[in-house]
Amino acid sequence: MIPEIRAMTPADISAGMRLKDAAGWNQTEEDWERFLQANPEGCFVAEWNGEVAGTVTTITYESRFAWIGMVLVHPELRGRGIGTGLLVKAIDYLDDRRIPCAKLDATPQGKPVYERLGFQIEYELERRTLRRAHGAGAALDTVENIDAVLAADRDIFGADRSALLRSIANAAPEFVAVARQGGALSGYALGRRGSHADHLGPWVARTEPAAREILENFLLRSGRDVVFVDVVKDNPWGPGLLMEKGFEFSRALTRMYRGENAHPGRPDLVCAILGPEFG
Repeated sequence: MIPEIRAMTPADISAGMRLKDAAGWNQTEEDWERFLQANPEGCFVAEWNGEVAGTVTTITYESRFAWIGMVLVHPELRGRGIGTGLLVKAIDYLDDRRIPCAKLDATPQGKPVYERLGFQIEYELERRTLRRAHGAGAALDTVENIDAVLAADRDIFGADRSALLRSIANAAPEFVAVARQGGALSGYALGRRGSHADHLGPWVARTEPAAREILENFLLRSGRDVVFVDVVKDNPWGPGLLMEKGFEFSRALTRMYRGENAHPGRPDLVCAILGPEFG
């Protein structure tokens, strides 16, 4: 049987939530809505016997590159080509629109599949997890103006994603953190309240003190007993600071790209990414 692949609609969000719950992922319905708002024509589902059996999403950032995420297949239907079919559909969609580069964050299981489809390694990531006694979280005393963050992020990420970051900041303003040195921006971070854990990211810093200030700020603001961070493995500060705070290794991820990576941004300044689903 060949799965039927079609565009995803808001009516499919509940099915997407069931698939991500089966995988133990952290996304919320609001995240699915963000995918559809960002690129409604570039998100797809695969149907098997009339039921949604898999998903894939794409977001195009400023026509510089696109992000492929949420590659999910029902556990009982894996190994039947559904995931590969969805990936090919996403790649064909982006190629038809002449997007010069596609990026994604691969698990060790998915990495060989992506390599066969022409993806190359950019750098390595690690999911780190903190489990702690539940706390109330610190009260929100200030709301940061994120305009300076959005301006800096375009250069650091490699493209404008301000609409997405504004959505995340509006949903969790308590997690917006800014570090300054001599009046200049030396670091910033946002965060999300996922279905299983609070998630720190993006976490960007030019100095170790800025990286530390932002991490400690987030941990004070978060009241959840589980916190996720997708840290850049070679970052000079992020991994050590997370280890110091008690974060433990959860899984490896590999950032990969297909096409011309003409806008890599400044990964040397990124302690942690926004997330594998968004980049």
